[in-house]
Amino acid sequence: MNHNEAPIIVGLDIGTTKIAAIAGRKNEFGKLEILGFGKAKSNGVEHGKVLNIDQAIKAIQLALQNCYSSNPDLEINEVYVGIAGHHIKSLQTRGDIVRHDPENEIQSSEIDVLIDNQRKTFIPAGDQIIDVIPQEFYVDNIPNIKNPVGYNGVKVGANFHIITGDRNAIKNINRAVTKSGLTTKDLVLQPLASASAVMSDIDMEAGVAILDIGGGTSDLAIFHEGILKHTTVIPFGGENITEDIKMGLGVLKHQAEALKTQFGTALVDEKKNNVFITIPGLKGMPAKEISINNLSKIIQARMSEILDFVTYHLRQVSLDSRLLNGGVILTGGGSQLKHLIQLTEYATGLNARIGLPNEHLAANHIDELKKPMYATCIGLILKGYNDYEHQYKEFLDKHRKVEVPKSLTVEETTPNESVKEPNQIDVTERSKKIKFWEKFNQKVKISLIDLFKEDDDKTI
Repeated sequence: MNHNEAPIIVGLDIGTTKIAAIAGRKNEFGKLEILGFGKAKSNGVEHGKVLNIDQAIKAIQLALQNCYSSNPDLEINEVYVGIAGHHIKSLQTRGDIVRHDPENEIQSSEIDVLIDNQRKTFIPAGDQIIDVIPQEFYVDNIPNIKNPVGYNGVKVGANFHIITGDRNAIKNINRAVTKSGLTTKDLVLQPLASASAVMSDIDMEAGVAILDIGGGTSDLAIFHEGILKHTTVIPFGGENITEDIKMGLGVLKHQAEALKTQFGTALVDEKKNNVFITIPGLKGMPAKEISINNLSKIIQARMSEILDFVTYHLRQVSLDSRLLNGGVILTGGGSQLKHLIQLTEYATGLNARIGLPNEHLAANHIDELKKPMYATCIGLILKGYNDYEHQYKEFLDKHRKVEVPKSLTVEETTPNESVKEPNQIDVTERSKKIKFWEKFNQKVKISLIDLFKEDDDKTI
């Protein structure tokens, strides 16, 4: 691939907590050069579904505006969009075709017909097929063929993994993108996008489960011997943990988010039985003390529930520690919880690690992009390049020249306010505790919201 002719691909991740837009192009070494990066706080999206289109449009446009600010030379028209949510389902099918000319070798056009035929598969009313992914092919009586092109036979067929979603939910995503002045190049299931960003060919061959823990949902994709075996959307994510903390400890939502990001851990540490967090009371009420262990118990309970889903789906496809030598790769914003690796290994019996989207990035990328929460967006760009290299889609802007910015800045603002630095909550031993009101009266009185305002970069 000639680097000068490579198209600029833009990934748009419409999540429950954030919307990110990243523009990239492959260099002569096959690595992604990041040409622009923008993000914004997500509005109008719950559990992966666009519910308020007007709010979602404003958030998308703000993310694009920040992306343009990072590189004014960019011109974004088409985007690859990630999709997830409770409405996503999958099913397994099997199909084949009888060849018109069995004396000649199988051509890629015949495989395209075989795949297109699966789009006629019966699915429940109100659903729509998002993607058809071939697994093992077979030619006549020869099974387990990865690529049948070049084989010779009378009949060619395959097992397929078909991903479906609610038609109205898909329309809402496309409508929000269109009304933002963009065209949806393709919809890509988020766990598949994340998987392509954080795993290698060796991982696929060894067998691996990718768990993308987002704000509204956790997405699972299971690979074995280079084949996608299973996908599912788990209806819990980082926002559920925040709500659990809010209800369990009787605090406000932004306080719960602050507690999670600053002190949250996925495992209870008995050594911290005497460690408490002191937060101010509401409107003159006494300060509140919260046990670190109680906080950890709430987080561990919800994360264990998510991992129970993972174990269940591994058993559904008969894959366990003996077959998934690559273990579990954790990615997404929720993977940043402390001690989550240890809890995952205990719950699943598999080795676990954090998946970072570094392997496919050129050396110019900023530290912000090393975070697992951007794996989906990086994976969407890689999906676009896979379409380009295999000529699955037509790209019109291949010759447009855009230089990599010397210093890629990250901006994330809302229309009416700028990002503020977070204020840390005090943690004290009970024996050494300083009364909150003694410190409070010595300082200038500020509002409770400002005291606990959190930077969105720390959102899980």
